[in-house]
Amino acid sequence: MNTQEAFLGIDVGSISTKAVIIDRENRILAREYIWTEGNPIGAVQRLLGLLEKQWDPKEGQITGVGATGSARRLVGAVIGATVVKNEITAHAVGTTSFHPDVRTILEIGGQDSKIILVENGIAVDYAMNTLCAAGTGAFLSSQARRLGIEVEEIGAYALKSTYPTPIAARCTVFAESDLVHKIQMGHPREDIIAGVCRAVASNYINNVGKGKKISSPVVFQGGVSKNSGVVRAFEELLQCPVIVDENGHLMGAMGAAILARRSLERTVFDFSVKNMDFVTRERSCGGCSNNCEVICVYRNGSLIDFWGNRCERGAARTDRHQQ
Repeated sequence: MNTQEAFLGIDVGSISTKAVIIDRENRILAREYIWTEGNPIGAVQRLLGLLEKQWDPKEGQITGVGATGSARRLVGAVIGATVVKNEITAHAVGTTSFHPDVRTILEIGGQDSKIILVENGIAVDYAMNTLCAAGTGAFLSSQARRLGIEVEEIGAYALKSTYPTPIAARCTVFAESDLVHKIQMGHPREDIIAGVCRAVASNYINNVGKGKKISSPVVFQGGVSKNSGVVRAFEELLQCPVIVDENGHLMGAMGAAILARRSLERTVFDFSVKNMDFVTRERSCGGCSNNCEVICVYRNGSLIDFWGNRCERGAARTDRHQQ
């Protein structure tokens, strides 16, 4: 009988959904990264189908499941997570597990970004982006389309530049307007692209990192960390090396899996979750003046979880069967 344990971590964001399966030594046994496409449940089910093709049952039994990301509560209910944690905790745990000396974690995703300050392996402070998207992957993608290149090509173009074009970085509207102006003035494409990368890094430092002491070692993660132009811009602005882990885009999922491994709670995970029917419903409680909006999750027609209620009246008013 194979008694070896494995642990699944899933990170569901607004743009992408990531997952890893690790063993007790944090070795990655399977990994996957797909687009969320506005459907977190559907994305997770597709993700599990892809993971199952990589997974060899001889590796052991998945006995712990962690969920993180913006849809963590919803996904946690769907997959029967033993641990549900916020992104700050998951990214900090994942990063410090592989880079124990890290002092600053920079993370930029598709629509959000965050900074985490670490002391002695413990997250002591953090901040997340405001409404402005000028320092995110979505901004880079939109500017790549405007310039007629693939977003994956931005880094290579940026590294060719020796004179990055200054791009206003205070907000998306100003940045896009300035970009068009610089294009019309005839600035070389590689200089404009390098300027866009620098604008992303500058906006991040002045917005997300405002008032924060960014100390080395610095680890940069999230999808944008794969952009070598932005990495170079950070190194120039911060005047220090910036570490990019090859699995940096999976670090939230890694942290969730590690937290599941550390937890005493155990489960028997079954990939058949990918074939089940899940439906969410919003119900206005109306039981008191709070009038809470309670989110109910149903599996094959039966309620499996709910949240949003501020008192037990909301719990009492959740229907046990989908309507």
